[in-house]
Amino acid sequence: MTMSKHEAASVFEWTVTGMDCGSCAGKIKGAVERLPGVSAVEVALMSERLRLQLDESQTGRQTVEKAVSALGFGISPRAGQEQGQSGKAAGCCGHEHHGHDHDDGHGHGHHHDHAHGDAHSHSHEDEKPLADGSRRAWHQTGKGRLVILTGGLLALAWAAHFVLPPQVGAWVFTVACVIGVAPVARRAFAALAAGMPFTIEMLMTIAAAGALAIGAAEEAALVVFLFAVGEVLEGVAANRARDGIRALARLVPKTALLETDSGTRQVAAESLVPGQMVLVRPGDRIPADGVIRSGISGIDESPVTGESVPVTKGEGAEVFAGSINTEAALSVQVTRAAADNTIARIIKLVEEAESARAPTERFIDRFSRYYMPFIVLLAATVAVVPPLGFGGEWNTWIYRALSLLLIGCPCALVISVPASIASSLSAGARRGLLMKGGAVIEAIAQVKTVTFDKTGTLTAGRPQVVDVVPFGGFDVLEVISAAASVEAGSSHPLAKAILTRAQETGASVLPSSGARAMAGRGVEALVAGELLQVISPRHASETGLLPESAAAQAERLEGEGKTVVCVIRAGNLAGLLALRDEPREDAREAITQLERLGVGAVMLTGDNARTAAAIATGLGLTQRAELMPEDKVREVRALAASGGVMMVGDGINDAPALAQASVGVAMGSGTDVALETAHAAVLRDRVTDVPALIRLARKAMGNIHQNITIALGLKAVFLVTSILGITGLWLAIMADTGATVLVTLNALRLLAYDPAKEV
Repeated sequence: MTMSKHEAASVFEWTVTGMDCGSCAGKIKGAVERLPGVSAVEVALMSERLRLQLDESQTGRQTVEKAVSALGFGISPRAGQEQGQSGKAAGCCGHEHHGHDHDDGHGHGHHHDHAHGDAHSHSHEDEKPLADGSRRAWHQTGKGRLVILTGGLLALAWAAHFVLPPQVGAWVFTVACVIGVAPVARRAFAALAAGMPFTIEMLMTIAAAGALAIGAAEEAALVVFLFAVGEVLEGVAANRARDGIRALARLVPKTALLETDSGTRQVAAESLVPGQMVLVRPGDRIPADGVIRSGISGIDESPVTGESVPVTKGEGAEVFAGSINTEAALSVQVTRAAADNTIARIIKLVEEAESARAPTERFIDRFSRYYMPFIVLLAATVAVVPPLGFGGEWNTWIYRALSLLLIGCPCALVISVPASIASSLSAGARRGLLMKGGAVIEAIAQVKTVTFDKTGTLTAGRPQVVDVVPFGGFDVLEVISAAASVEAGSSHPLAKAILTRAQETGASVLPSSGARAMAGRGVEALVAGELLQVISPRHASETGLLPESAAAQAERLEGEGKTVVCVIRAGNLAGLLALRDEPREDAREAITQLERLGVGAVMLTGDNARTAAAIATGLGLTQRAELMPEDKVREVRALAASGGVMMVGDGINDAPALAQASVGVAMGSGTDVALETAHAAVLRDRVTDVPALIRLARKAMGNIHQNITIALGLKAVFLVTSILGITGLWLAIMADTGATVLVTLNALRLLAYDPAKEV
């Protein structure tokens, strides 16, 4: 089949089930990236996603699926990915594929005529969720049935050992071991064929075969059983870690009441398109992002932003999919399709955050690549050197070497970082704290200074005109009219305040043309052929438009914490407008919390120095005022010399400074910007969420360090005890799977952590 160059390498995504630890993801990546025409392979453990670029003229999609299936994993096209022509051929590849949280676009799996003939190969179907989205119990899965089978055989063998002659008992143990290790061995040789000799399955297979060879059949069977138990425990723990992301997906209702000319009718929520009107009854979840067109009600946004108190919203207010309407019926106009709503984007952000790996995680990955071959080499040395060089007993040293092999799996170490990061991302997302991956978490944990934009961040962003001082024979209404005519059409908070005052006083707003914003200085426009300007006192003074008496007046108003603008008509001062934007209620508390965390706080604003000083003094932080956008970037760069800098702003005016900072945080429910431009976002309009974000990141890094200590500590202890012969095979395998389960459970503690509550 011929393809254009553009089509030659397309991006494909699959859902891969059965990944329980970091080495699973490593095996999948290793197997598929060796295929011709495959590039940019990403395997996300927590979101169970395989993404890659594929040139189908070299390798078909079914070949990728076959490579993953051979390793013992379930695989199906990700939701929204069409299977296409090559995918249909998968029906002859020897595995049944399916999604687990994602439909494959066809509503069913692709059945194959033959499987690999072991208990594990059927586990993919078993891992598929039930109709209500819940998981099957562990004993209903293939891995669970393997545990029951090997456990039953082991019990039978022990019974035979006590009842029958010793030789017969030994044979029953051997049979139990062989049956239990068969699926593991198949996966080991599939990985070997894919060029990966160092896998836990291979080490397990060698250990079991070696134990049988030296006559330790009873222990070999026990080790195989414990390995199967460990896999089930890892699967249960990994699925628990994924539940946070799944819970988000379940927030959006499946159906919506669409308003039509003939009344309302029930439709699938995912079928809604922008522009349609939906009826949301009291107690219903809002089915899509939208704007209220009629009605007023309390909206519980806690599922989306973590804001626990319902917010009263009326006509023109934005609402999020998944929020709960608490009081009265609302008509909501849909503004975003289902795939693009706030929750869908939060889920996408949490899933994709796995790709933004923390430096610690990258180091652990590099370390683990050398760790397993080192242990294999050490085991070989332990098996051979003492008997050959020092006359040691072969069986004794081979046994110790086999125990060492089982410590060679870096599972616990590899999962120690991603499990903690996934849990902290999930815990944060539930509380309206979004971080784009491990690298961002690590950077936030190291922040030494937080810089805040003033308007809309430290202040409520709703300034009001509090003083109008006319000059040059103009009256109050003329001054307001001139300012409002220039600001008409602007969405800046100061402009909105001036237009609101014009509306309240009945001042006329005349049509304008040629409106032009002067960065950091003000705005000008032609009104009735006359050039009108609304500019800062500083700019007015520099251009000689501010008389001394007016300058003194402006200075006095600024000293009261007000923002002053000068209204200029035909080159003369017409008057001063003073506006005040009150600090947010929790701003002072947020600065206090940052101080307790040992983090400095600085306000960066384009406003005049006196207004900035009045607000900063009240909040207890330092300030830099009268800054142009490029000045903010310079200030952030200067602060970065003494440690990590976080910049908190609205994500639009502060884009250059947000990009320059170690971590740029967008604040407020402007989710377009919050989810796409900054490194992190706080969805609630709360300044106290900034120290909460730092606490969460620090807690996550502390958890990661605990996990690394647990994983390496247990390995080190059992490394020594195995060589000394203190611990044997079954304790070695318990140490390996036990460490994996321990670090996963430790990471899960983060799900319950509430960073808003100071410790």
